Amino acid sequence: MKILSIDTSNYPLGVALIDEEKVIGEYITNFKRNHSVRAMPAVEQLLKECETEPKELTKIVVANGPGSYTGVRIGVTMAKTLAWSLNIPLVPVSSLAVLASSGRHFNGYISPIFDARRGQVYTGLYKFEGDTIQQIEEDRNLLLADWVEKLKEYDGEILFVGNDVGIHEAVIKEVLGDQARIAPFVSHNPRPSELAFIGAQMEEKTAHEVVPNYIRLAEAEVKWLEAQKKKDRSGYGNSIYDG
Repeated sequence: MKILSIDTSNYPLGVALIDEEKVIGEYITNFKRNHSVRAMPAVEQLLKECETEPKELTKIVVANGPGSYTGVRIGVTMAKTLAWSLNIPLVPVSSLAVLASSGRHFNGYISPIFDARRGQVYTGLYKFEGDTIQQIEEDRNLLLADWVEKLKEYDGEILFVGNDVGIHEAVIKEVLGDQARIAPFVSHNPRPSELAFIGAQMEEKTAHEVVPNYIRLAEAEVKWLEAQKKKDRSGYGNSIYDG
């Protein structure tokens, strides 16, 4: 059973190919460049070097957010297109769960962090039970200051992982003190092989069932909705079909 995984949800670009309990190939980069230009060539190169034809794939797994709105859309669209054209199942996996998997050998709670600007983060709380990652707190978007205050309720160490942890490290340590642990920088990139491993154990979906999970609306969408509400209140935004 050959599974292809794709993660373009943030700056790191990752694709991997696994077969049963073997990682055949894995490709990761972490720099600011348009994933729309690089993602499909990365998949093609990986399959070529692993001597695997697309028709040999049995499942596609994709990180479906949260993260960069554009990045999430690129990865999900590409995965849906591949799954549909190959007529194989598609499995969406939380981008935060993939990042949390970098703490697989940590004996405690794991809080993956994606920066969402203005003091906010995308995060959740996870813990490993054997080889299976368990979600303790659902993925969410909130102020980092509010999140670390909530984490004080938990008894035990908490590992913070992700390339954006450094942005918030001072606040994390100020509130949680010795309860907080910061993952080494080599653990901050989500691993596409972990993504494939998680997806192999999850419920399969069709390509048409999978959608991005942004958690919150993009800023442009928020402003548009606010503008529509103002129009409605002023009476100038009514449809000609309102009678």
